[in-house]
Amino acid sequence: MNLPRFSVRRPVLVSMVALIVIVVGCVALSKLQIDLLPEVELPRLTVRTGYEDASPEVMERLVTRIVEEIVATVPGVEEMTSSSSEGNSAVRLTFSPDTDIDTAALDVQARLEDELNEFPDDIQRPRVSKFDIGSFPVVILGISSDLDPIELTELVENQIRYRFGRIPGVAQVDPWGGFNREIRIELDVDRVRALGLPLNDLLQTIRDANIDLPTGSINQGRYEVMLRAPAEFQSLDEIRDLVVATRDDVAVTLGQVATVKDTYERLTRLIRVNGKPGLRLAIRKESGANTVEVSGAILQEIERVARDFPQIEIVPVSNQGNFIERSIQNVSRSVLYGGLLAVLVLLYFLRDVRSTSVIALSIPISVLATLAVVYINGLTINLMTLGGLALGVGMMVDSSIVVLENIYRRRREESETPSQAAIRGTREVGTAIIASTITTLVVFLPIVFVEGVTGMLFKEFAYVVVIALLCSLAVALTLVPMLASRLMSSDHTETQTTRTRAGNGLYEHMLRTALAQRWLVLATAAGLVGLSVLVVPRIGSEFLPPSDEGEVRVTGEMEIGTRLDLVDRQTRIMEQTIVDHVPERIAQIASVGASGWRPDSGARGSIAITLMPSDQRSRSSEQIAQDLRQRLEGTIPGMTVRTRASQGQNLLTRILPDGGGISVEIRGFELDVLQELARQVAANIADIEGITDVDIGRRNGVPQEQLIIDRAKAADLGLSARRLAEVLETAISGRRAGNFQAQGNSYPIRVQISDAINLQLEEILSLTVRTPDGVDVALRNVLSVEPGRGPTVIDRKQQQRFLAVDLNVSERDMGSVAREIEQRLMTIPRPAGYDMQVAGSYREQQEAFAELLLSIALALALVYMVLASQYESLRDPFVVMLSVPLAAVGVLLTLYLTGTTLNIQSYIGCIMLGGIVVNNAILLVDQAEQLRGRGLSIQASALEAGRRRIRPILMTSTTTMLGLLPLAFGIGEGADAQAPLARAVIGGLFASMLITLIVVPVAYTLVHTEPEADRA
Repeated sequence: MNLPRFSVRRPVLVSMVALIVIVVGCVALSKLQIDLLPEVELPRLTVRTGYEDASPEVMERLVTRIVEEIVATVPGVEEMTSSSSEGNSAVRLTFSPDTDIDTAALDVQARLEDELNEFPDDIQRPRVSKFDIGSFPVVILGISSDLDPIELTELVENQIRYRFGRIPGVAQVDPWGGFNREIRIELDVDRVRALGLPLNDLLQTIRDANIDLPTGSINQGRYEVMLRAPAEFQSLDEIRDLVVATRDDVAVTLGQVATVKDTYERLTRLIRVNGKPGLRLAIRKESGANTVEVSGAILQEIERVARDFPQIEIVPVSNQGNFIERSIQNVSRSVLYGGLLAVLVLLYFLRDVRSTSVIALSIPISVLATLAVVYINGLTINLMTLGGLALGVGMMVDSSIVVLENIYRRRREESETPSQAAIRGTREVGTAIIASTITTLVVFLPIVFVEGVTGMLFKEFAYVVVIALLCSLAVALTLVPMLASRLMSSDHTETQTTRTRAGNGLYEHMLRTALAQRWLVLATAAGLVGLSVLVVPRIGSEFLPPSDEGEVRVTGEMEIGTRLDLVDRQTRIMEQTIVDHVPERIAQIASVGASGWRPDSGARGSIAITLMPSDQRSRSSEQIAQDLRQRLEGTIPGMTVRTRASQGQNLLTRILPDGGGISVEIRGFELDVLQELARQVAANIADIEGITDVDIGRRNGVPQEQLIIDRAKAADLGLSARRLAEVLETAISGRRAGNFQAQGNSYPIRVQISDAINLQLEEILSLTVRTPDGVDVALRNVLSVEPGRGPTVIDRKQQQRFLAVDLNVSERDMGSVAREIEQRLMTIPRPAGYDMQVAGSYREQQEAFAELLLSIALALALVYMVLASQYESLRDPFVVMLSVPLAAVGVLLTLYLTGTTLNIQSYIGCIMLGGIVVNNAILLVDQAEQLRGRGLSIQASALEAGRRRIRPILMTSTTTMLGLLPLAFGIGEGADAQAPLARAVIGGLFASMLITLIVVPVAYTLVHTEPEADRA
């Protein structure tokens, strides 16, 4: 079927199809959801197990290692890491990308259930949870008030929390840092000792007095009556009046030996919002819910909550939705500006508004058609899909330009009617534009084989570019000839300007000179390629380009075991420094103390700072971080301060297997040896240029006094290790003695020694425990004390202990820093069975680069095969492929001159170039082949092909480059993440365009000789 002829003869049909596409595309655009990145569900599981009061070593031996052995047999497990801390075990599994995570979760749970008898009897059953990128908080709120802390906590827990939880799309609302109410019974140690009251008996007495048990039912007349014996405490006075012992026929009440307080649980973490005590709310969205819509609804609810509760202040400390909206808007503007620049270039070359409007119409139609397909396939508007559109905008008009330029040339040179020129001109270049489109599309095929995070992210990018180019090809073969036949003027007078004719004449002169010195031209081109390769060592490398996300985190760490109040005091100094020297801040939230299941952060204070949008401040987040580092480093006694700006996409950093940045992992068994090796590594790499904030993951451990039980004495007295441990727990940390009911809520009752945290060890050993014979025995008679230090967390990877040395990189690329670290590690001696390696996102970078290099090689091979199939020749594709190494000259020089690193974005740009730069060569070779078939000589065919195709080559290349130019500047949120791709494409295309116009005709005349033409 002759599409150009059909389109020219059926203009109404083609117009209606175009209108249908526009309408459907507009509707799709209005319904498309916005997100930062494509939906990514990593095949990862976490198995959490609790074992109350077990030390990290016990957790590792009795729980973690058993879980690891069980789940290691599950098919598809690629990596296993674990953490064992007091009372908690977490084993994290990473599966191969093709693993069905739901099936894997069921398989893991089933295997754990089958082996439950391998675990201690009183553990909490292992819980399996899926890792989903949507589970990270979309909004983090800071709540502060002048209310009593307990009252504020209850207000948030009972009312505000549920208002946010009812918002459509919200999955979970987690409060953090609250003052949780409890009834605390603080025993007077002197009175308890004087009266000889065993702690375990006191605890049991309180428990027995606070019960509510059903006693059954009786028949009473016509009714069956339930009997109850409620004996729960109704007030604090009831607790105080409880008789706990009798001495000399005198009742001893609890109030006489203890103070009963209505207070809050012992604080292990403090939260301050903009300097005021408060709480933190982490709000997570449901998987599949739109981030921007959910965050927008949360912000609206904040306004309503502020109106209903004027006594509290709610500050959105972190809001993914705002950053996403600004990023998408910024990149969208870059796409729009790129399209406008492309149209202006066309107007400059064509000098005709009608002709320009023909091509200008192809851009929105192709874009809307692409968006319709994106919507139908359930994708979102995100940085990846917009990056594909930004690249596609310049390329969308390539085919249309070639078609229109050829129609224009036939009108000018052949004096054909508009309809004849439209049909014949389109048919003449139809093969060439189809070939160039296919070669561009085929470069994306290898991306299918890219695994891991890189593959999951860039599949949508490739999909959008493929759809955009197919739509633009359809527009070029149908709509463009139809519009050209109607809009092109019947007057075909010469419209070339003097400047254009002079430019064409100069090019013809240069090409004639090059054809006369062909080997010199090729040698010069090869020399340029060789010289550009010398720049490679000067170009840095990293996994992701740095991106200013408007967040800075300051962390201060003191010696493990430091009291919470001391850590808080030093953290306040950091807060004040931030208030005085960061005017760009919008909000800040300080967290002091341990977080979650990692108690090794108990001596740490961290401050998250939210900054103004980048266009409203003069300093970048990295500059602010550097300024704070200089002001805080070494100025706070006893505290090591580290400052870090969010470099790269926060979400993407979180989904990497080893997290972001660089770390050195040291593997072995003995914790002391690991600690010593970590010290050597930290000292060895600290002076490497660009490294800041070196942090050893585990230090000397938490200070502890080990109370060793004399088992022989305990056995003689009839005392078990459990009974002795329970007495100590009751005295120090306190034990729960039931619940206190008030206003429909239940609050724990905790029994412990008064001011237990400040007790001396001698006072603790003076406490008594009652033997089965009724004899009170002091604890010092069965316990001895050994001072020492113990680990707070034991980390393992691939069933082996490891210790990480973390660090930040500033003002230098990550790749060169990692290579220098590897060289330093080779100089550190290590015992047998111990290993060191660079990890973090550097490992992911190495794996991604290896796969992307393979993809580039595979893409070039596929392009050659496609060209060979189309030309039915092995020589002509070789000539076309010469444009690829010539593009490398522009890529490397552009990256070097702009200070851009080699990262996954610039690598994807190189893959794209493999399909783009050959398009110019295809136009030249295809035209030369047609002219040679008409009887022209090899030299004449090459010269005429260059003359005829220079304008469309300049036009297509310039529109593609200018279409990407706004993105290449990397201005504003989101754009800097896509800038390396745009710069790589622009640089490669510019160099290839200039060199190809000379080298390809020269190479064509070398591989084709006149005798061969005669035989043909």
